[in-house]
Amino acid sequence: MSPLGARRRAFDDYLARALRARGPGRGKLASAMRYAALSPGKRLRPLLALAACEAVGGPWQRALPAAAAIECVHAFSLVHDDLPALDNDDFRRGRATTHRKFGEAIGLLAGDALLAFAFEELAQLSEVGVPAGHVVEAVQRLAWASGGVRLVGGQVMDLESEGRSVSRRTVATIHFHKTGGLMGAALALGAIAGGASSETTTQLEHAGSVLGLAFQVQDDLLNTGSSLRKLGKRAGTDRARRKATFPSVAGEAESRAAVPAFLARAREQIRENCRRPEALLAIVDAVAERTR
Repeated sequence: MSPLGARRRAFDDYLARALRARGPGRGKLASAMRYAALSPGKRLRPLLALAACEAVGGPWQRALPAAAAIECVHAFSLVHDDLPALDNDDFRRGRATTHRKFGEAIGLLAGDALLAFAFEELAQLSEVGVPAGHVVEAVQRLAWASGGVRLVGGQVMDLESEGRSVSRRTVATIHFHKTGGLMGAALALGAIAGGASSETTTQLEHAGSVLGLAFQVQDDLLNTGSSLRKLGKRAGTDRARRKATFPSVAGEAESRAAVPAFLARAREQIRENCRRPEALLAIVDAVAERTR
């Protein structure tokens, strides 16, 4: 098993245990939370948190609570994105979306519960030796990244741009906030767990946001020409909804050229701010090569 594969396995085991130990126990809500949070996925954001912790000199295991918090916020956002009020999607990661599996009401509430659980889990950083002041900083950064300024704010901008003629700058801003917010938080929280200074944490947060921008442009490109079987979700939905995407405003060729440029910026910031950047750079390389 590769080092990243071993860390993903360790993370999956940790998150499953955390949900059993501190989640709602049995019942439909507990099942829906586990269905959403433990569904098959790349685990990109938690792996970024673990690698960022190591990159600044800490043991990656110390960042497991932060990685779990990031993944739960991500799962919450996907559950809510898929609801009929937003994207109304039936498939996610190759299987029925949470609201299709458990009903719209339980889907909505499972997303709410995962968001709350994320902050409960983040508080567990104190149990692995992270100083209280740094735990508070982690809570502040995750709240900012997942709220009205970044993740939710970017979602609103995305909704308001549907069917409208917008600029490349506007699409980049949407992606930087909606997708980049959580990827930036993943690097920031990992850095905090590893004992990094606030300045280094902020630099890595920005690198993660740029990585998220590259990732979302890739997603835009994949949505134009892939399939449900390959993506695990329906393709062609962006065009059908007249969403603001890079291919729709800049064209496919320019969009493909933008991805390596964004990734190069992220790599540069990581190299400049990390003592042991190898695992983090390996994840960036994996993003560069993704096909789904």
